[in-house]
Amino acid sequence: MTRAQLTPPGKPFQAPDPEAGTHSRIADFGRWVARHRGVGAAHDHTDYAALHRWSVTDLEGFWSAVWEYFDVDAATPYEQVLAEERMPGARWFTGATLNYTRHALRHLGDDRPAIVALDETGAGHEVSGEQLRAQVASVAATLRDLGVGRGDRVVGYLPNTPHAVVAFLAAAGLGAVWSVCGQDYAPTAAADRFAQLEPTVLVAADGYLFNGTVHDRRPAVRELARALPTLKATVLVDHVGLPWSQDDHPAQTVPWEDASTRTEQLVCTPVPFDHPLWVLFSSGTTGLPKGIVHGHGGVVLEHLKTLGLQSDLGPGDRLLWYTTTHWMMWNLAVSTLLTGATICTYDGSPAPLTRPGVLWELAARHRVTLFGTSPQYLLGMAKFGIDPSVHDLSSLRAVGCTGSTLPASAYPWVRDHLGEHVQLASSSGGTDVVSGFAGSTPTTPVWAGELSAPCLGVALAAYDAEGRPVVDQVGELVVTRPMPSMPLYFWNDPDGSRYRDAYFTTYPGVWRHGDWITATGHGSVIVHGRSDSTLNRNGVRLGSADIHAAVERLPEITEALVIGAEEPDGGYWMPLFVVPADGVELDDALRDRIRHAIRSGASPRHVPDEILTVPGIPHTRTGKKLEVPVKRLLQGVPTDQVVSPAAVDSPELLAHFARLGAGRRAARNSA
Repeated sequence: MTRAQLTPPGKPFQAPDPEAGTHSRIADFGRWVARHRGVGAAHDHTDYAALHRWSVTDLEGFWSAVWEYFDVDAATPYEQVLAEERMPGARWFTGATLNYTRHALRHLGDDRPAIVALDETGAGHEVSGEQLRAQVASVAATLRDLGVGRGDRVVGYLPNTPHAVVAFLAAAGLGAVWSVCGQDYAPTAAADRFAQLEPTVLVAADGYLFNGTVHDRRPAVRELARALPTLKATVLVDHVGLPWSQDDHPAQTVPWEDASTRTEQLVCTPVPFDHPLWVLFSSGTTGLPKGIVHGHGGVVLEHLKTLGLQSDLGPGDRLLWYTTTHWMMWNLAVSTLLTGATICTYDGSPAPLTRPGVLWELAARHRVTLFGTSPQYLLGMAKFGIDPSVHDLSSLRAVGCTGSTLPASAYPWVRDHLGEHVQLASSSGGTDVVSGFAGSTPTTPVWAGELSAPCLGVALAAYDAEGRPVVDQVGELVVTRPMPSMPLYFWNDPDGSRYRDAYFTTYPGVWRHGDWITATGHGSVIVHGRSDSTLNRNGVRLGSADIHAAVERLPEITEALVIGAEEPDGGYWMPLFVVPADGVELDDALRDRIRHAIRSGASPRHVPDEILTVPGIPHTRTGKKLEVPVKRLLQGVPTDQVVSPAAVDSPELLAHFARLGAGRRAARNSA
């Protein structure tokens, strides 16, 4: 089904509801701006395009308005909104001191739930605002007693449960730096990330629940702790009820029960606007994952804008977004607390075999107002005949969808099973800015297969190869003016060279993100997929290097190449190509060993769809695997538009991968 078949040409799939738009927070912000700044007074307060134009032409005016509208609580006021406008290196809100945790906890009612903890069995319990504040104060005092202070690092090896939220807020309240990854990461993969930070304390759970199975991660925790020589202590979380042995750990251990039940007064340390809040890691495609550092102030402002304005969240609302702790959506979801809304955590499979519709069931039971997921989840629900409308989802206002491109064909399913009143808010952003570049609001129309508009404060454009903005043509996603949540720096990058190389070498002074997009004439954005080689299955990113390392440890395999390729129908094909050792045949037994190696040594979420033998893996002349060129060959891009054969060590291999891609497309077309 094409986009033209879904709706008449030129007509959006879903128009904004006039009443909902008028009463939305973004419309209220527009009225506030008109009253207090004299901006947009002559315009309709639901005119998103006009508001966006102002937000990117007057950066200081817009971001100071966000600051005032949300009453950011600074211990020391700012001297200047934007002291230096350059990329990289913009300096925001100089002189201001504040603390993320203070903002996350300040709007919570004592009795109203701050967190609703859910899992795939359908169980759930609430953590009130009073209980959350008490637990954060207790864990912060415990961390302080363990030697954690401002600038020290606290890391979590945890599933998406309240423990992770509490530990993060406690660390941030002290001015310490937080980092977390899910327990489906092998301990070696977690250590590749955490060891760079030289952490003082590790917070780790005994295991997690997934698809009806309790996964015991106690041995992995011990292995991870031994790989972190700077640890002074490990806080042991009893999540799935497995008993801990405290004798086999390299540092002091503290039970979570002891750490979180002290009676303490919460004191949040004011820190500069650009003091590091957390470190998120890149996927590690070309080596060790890069540590991306974001600041307290930039995250507070960006997430108030994204969640409070774009997503229309506030007190009384509830967000349930399926995510793991190592996806940036976890960080964004936790920031729901900044708006006074309730966050729902979830441990388990998004669609367990025995209860595939459990997330809809929980969304109905707990009166969720914003439900977030990935395109693959929505496509899977349609494929397997799950009908969310059997549940009372009358509280639901919007379904957020991100992680990859949602095809136009999925939009009618959401409308037909959730109702005309539920907005399908597809968005795109990145770990790099821990936010969105383009998405929807209650005042924007929805175009099937497209993102409604660039986000407020995001000067987004599509550039051609010469650095010229293009409309209605495919180009590179760029951001031409700074955002407060752009990275402060990369960890262990003292001269900033890795940071500059990551985003600013193609178009100097302009952020190049690595997505192919079309900026349409009617203001929307179409995302065509990654222009780099990051694996992105169901929104969970992983570097191909993690897969290669796990597979190439097998003696039967000489070399491997994994590719994640977006397909025209919205699918995601992730084949693994292997070169077996001499005399070795790729049979079913070897395929099983390869899958096991990936599950245990990299990630169970990234087991390939197919494992195929190839005669060789093409490389650059300097020995780097040609991941992006192979991906583009598989997607049907002609060889002469992909790579120069002179740059390839074995150019004859390019034709082999081009034939594989052509054969797959022919098979799909004839199916």
